[in-house]
Amino acid sequence: MENPKLKKWHDDWLEEATISQLQEKMECGELTAKELVLMYLHRISVYDSGLHSVLEVNPDALHIAEALDAERKESGPRSRLHGIPILIKDNIDTHDKMHTSAGSLALKDSIALQDSFVAEQLRNAGAVILGKTNMTEWANFMALGMKSGYSSRGGQVLNPYGPGAFDVGGSSSGSGAAIAATFAAAAVGTETSGSILNPSCQNSLVGIKPTVGLISRRGIIPIAHTQDTAGPMARTVEDAALLLNALCGKDGRDPITNTNPFNGFDFTEFLLKDGLKGKRIGIAAEGFIELLSKEKQTVVATAFEVLKTSGAEVIENIVIPSAKAAWKNNVLTYEFKPDLNAYLSQLHPSIPVRTLADLIEFNDKDEEKMLKYGQAVLQRSEKTSGTLTEAAYVEALEFDLYHATEQGIDFALEKYNLDVIVFPSEEGSHISAKAGYPTVAVPAGYTAAGEPVGITFAGSAFSEPLLIQTAYAFEQMTAFRKAPVLE
Repeated sequence: MENPKLKKWHDDWLEEATISQLQEKMECGELTAKELVLMYLHRISVYDSGLHSVLEVNPDALHIAEALDAERKESGPRSRLHGIPILIKDNIDTHDKMHTSAGSLALKDSIALQDSFVAEQLRNAGAVILGKTNMTEWANFMALGMKSGYSSRGGQVLNPYGPGAFDVGGSSSGSGAAIAATFAAAAVGTETSGSILNPSCQNSLVGIKPTVGLISRRGIIPIAHTQDTAGPMARTVEDAALLLNALCGKDGRDPITNTNPFNGFDFTEFLLKDGLKGKRIGIAAEGFIELLSKEKQTVVATAFEVLKTSGAEVIENIVIPSAKAAWKNNVLTYEFKPDLNAYLSQLHPSIPVRTLADLIEFNDKDEEKMLKYGQAVLQRSEKTSGTLTEAAYVEALEFDLYHATEQGIDFALEKYNLDVIVFPSEEGSHISAKAGYPTVAVPAGYTAAGEPVGITFAGSAFSEPLLIQTAYAFEQMTAFRKAPVLE
């Protein structure tokens, strides 16, 4: 960078600067949002060519930041996100000059006709939507064996801790890699089952997968309405909580948000360093930890030992009856078609892909570009009626809800009288996802080769304050996260 002030801050300070630290400099006039955007754009231009995490940058980002700087001087900040650059996943609508494509070339020219609820909330909070992040195409609901982070539009996202060596995680891969590499202060990902938690663990980030209903899904390209949600991905629990404050809210156009008890809530009130003290923490290892490599098992075991010194009462080897249930993705298969068709039908008339059948046909016309991994998952969903009347769908939905709640998370919480359940890495995330329950991922260390490892804190519906409290206490005790070395 030519500006010596910005170059020094970029080189010596920006990499691990928290949202609160960014705000401090803007509040005292040392730094502007416009300068902050410039520094993040510089990082993207220098380092992202090897990571492919950012699909496009908002052409208006600098002007938006400049306007927010003027507003700060005139009337003060709107919130603690005022002037803070945030990246969002490419399946979240923004009514601006950026596209929303779910990583697919089929929607590469699609510009949303209106903001998603998430984009509205960010703009209302005074955040700068800096750009769109790459992702596993169609949120990894397209093909069997598709590699995490791959999309026909953006190519393969790589893990900044080991490009080409470590899995970047999916499907919020670009959001994970970009925030690990400090291409923005924080990012928004989306999850149906593990898509925030997995890349958070793989990129040494904090990821919050909220209760379904905490954040409106309006304007997000869907997989399944019973499980979809957006959520924050950040380098610290505090930053994730600040972003969650902005995203949380009720929306009359998404009825499940009427169950949200936290409208206008400040989740940072639960950032307590002694937040684990006196809590009953259950370790869910059986049926989960064996799914990790031996090295990751060792890292996780060390993290579990740390929990025992936190002042919490740790109950080891709790049993979740549904840990080894015959889980399937049938609910997603049935819900995807009507949900996607509804989204596609609302796109600008110039977009020719209006149904799932259109998408499959579009892909078939250019197999080399579009079907590196095939589209068996799309085809399987297209074979359903799209009416959600099949007995197989209703049976699968009831199976998932029962085994995820009464024989899953709620069973364990009640049987062992627990406050929180802790899982190794993101294993077990499918149970919380099917229940619609929240989970928070936190860095837990690294393998000898430097691959990030996380653990996840899970609870029942709308237990976000408790999960944030315990995750924050663990983070403050351990300070495991370290920045990747970028080349």
